[in-house]
Amino acid sequence: MVVFWSLVWPYLVGALVLGGAGGAAWWLWRTDRQVRRRDHLWRQADRLENGRRTLAEMDAMTGTEFEEQVAALCRRDGCTGVRRVGGANDNGADVLGSLPDGRTMVIQCKRYAPTRTIASREMRDLLGAKVHFGADLAVFVTTTRFSRPSEGFAVQHGILAVHRDHLGLWNSGASLLSLGEVNGGGQGDTRHRTRWRQAYGE
Repeated sequence: MVVFWSLVWPYLVGALVLGGAGGAAWWLWRTDRQVRRRDHLWRQADRLENGRRTLAEMDAMTGTEFEEQVAALCRRDGCTGVRRVGGANDNGADVLGSLPDGRTMVIQCKRYAPTRTIASREMRDLLGAKVHFGADLAVFVTTTRFSRPSEGFAVQHGILAVHRDHLGLWNSGASLLSLGEVNGGGQGDTRHRTRWRQAYGE
């Protein structure tokens, strides 16, 4: 029996060590899976929460909060390197980053009352920012609408003009790139402008 035990115990110890190592590895793998799953669920919930922000809530934001919300929508859509740069001496840019296809973008954000209108001058400032930052795409995001000249300027110079109605679509789940397909439109005909005045005033 003593001889038998002296031959067997190294194998038993080895089996116990391997079993313990295997158990530890399985526990680490399971814990990692749980942590990753919780992180994924948290990020998904955060994206949904960002998407639930209503336009009325955006109207109540500060300018900085609105810029952060626009940056969050960009990240939701898979944009990379997104960062808020708005503030003094921002050179006409509020948000910088790259689209999912790799193109760089510069974004100007204006949280104005719906009764205001974006003038062509502000579009020209954004075009200058596009040149300054060497961006591939310029995007103007606002909580109001564009004047006809400013909208025409945007289309002529390849600026993506996201007015209030398009911002509502983006906030509800449409991707930023999909808005390019309706750029220069969506502010409606005379009846739409009449309803706008009834809702927001002049």
